[in-house]
Amino acid sequence: MSKKTVVIMPQTEMILEQMGEQIKLARLRRKLSAELVAERAGISRATLWSIEKGAPTVAIGMYAAVLHALNNLDKDLLLIAKDDEFGRKLQDLELVTRKRAPKERSET
Repeated sequence: MSKKTVVIMPQTEMILEQMGEQIKLARLRRKLSAELVAERAGISRATLWSIEKGAPTVAIGMYAAVLHALNNLDKDLLLIAKDDEFGRKLQDLELVTRKRAPKERSET
């Protein structure tokens, strides 16, 4: 059985590359070797290098493991899709709204 190829849009590729570069810079700022971070994350150095290049073929769990190895940066993953502005607008379009104000009841 052959592997499925992942189709990534060009803009998404650029985002992954930027994310990989940010991961690499975080490692370098901490003065951690690729070997140490890979060992802490439980992955090979080659996989770490793929992550630092923003490879779309690396599982997101491995990205998370590397972020965790960089002193718990994996908490930043909670920010993904946190404020879904477009989704909220779509949801608001489906809300039922009244066209008229309700009639006042008279007390008798």
